[in-house]
Amino acid sequence: MKGERRTSLAFLAPLYLTVGLFVLAPVVATLVDSTLRDVVWLPVRFVALENYAAVAADPLFRESLRFTLLFTLVSVPLELVLGLGIALVLNGALPFRGLLRACVLVPWAIPSAVSARVFELVYDYGHGAANAVLRALHLTQEPVNWLGTSAGAFAAVVVADAWKTTPFVAILFLAGLSAIPDDLYRQARVDRAGLFQRFAFITLPMLRPVIVVALLFRTIEALRVFDAVYVLTGGGPGGSTMSLSLHAYDYLASGDFGYGSALSAVLFAVALALSILYVRFGRFAEAVA
Repeated sequence: MKGERRTSLAFLAPLYLTVGLFVLAPVVATLVDSTLRDVVWLPVRFVALENYAAVAADPLFRESLRFTLLFTLVSVPLELVLGLGIALVLNGALPFRGLLRACVLVPWAIPSAVSARVFELVYDYGHGAANAVLRALHLTQEPVNWLGTSAGAFAAVVVADAWKTTPFVAILFLAGLSAIPDDLYRQARVDRAGLFQRFAFITLPMLRPVIVVALLFRTIEALRVFDAVYVLTGGGPGGSTMSLSLHAYDYLASGDFGYGSALSAVLFAVALALSILYVRFGRFAEAVA
């Protein structure tokens, strides 16, 4: 037994080393830096929780937290529903199904900054495709300033993110659908179960572990949204689309590493708290097991 344990630890050592160096070490370093007055033009000094007190009193932090949570609440369910719908279609007997599956991956393969730039052109006030479509359908006479209002900018970021990341969710669901035995569906048809009954009592329960993974991954990624906001709106108008990641980036880029680290630590805490809530109160641990 001891020999087997040593062998197992030897095989796991590279994994532990990688996680320690590239995951735990940066997290610990960020937490330590968040307790320092680490500004490029001042000497470094330990300030305990002063940075966190400043974060709590920062109105832009509250606005960025509100936007980040609202963005997560809207974008994640939207992407899960769209991803499941796409997966159900691609799982059927379609001509050129392999080609269609490959095409679905194209938006996900495009770098986030590039796709956001494309949507910036789509929403352009004077020559964007969105306004061109509205004018062609005679839905508006004047161009819509999509990125100039809080609601329009929020919707623009959600749509850009959904276009980019829904394919990832669809591929996860497609893998889950492929693992469901066909015998279950054949038996359900013998028992005269309808399409909705097969979906509700076979497909969804069997997809529960995949839903867990997709929900956790997409929630964490949505909380960390940066590229789409940075390129499309820059946090505007008036800070209404300022995300926590972008808010922290602004301070880190300006040389205030202590305050930026405190904001990053708060974002980490929010993501960790939501992940724990998913696992504990959603009975997701049993689903994954």
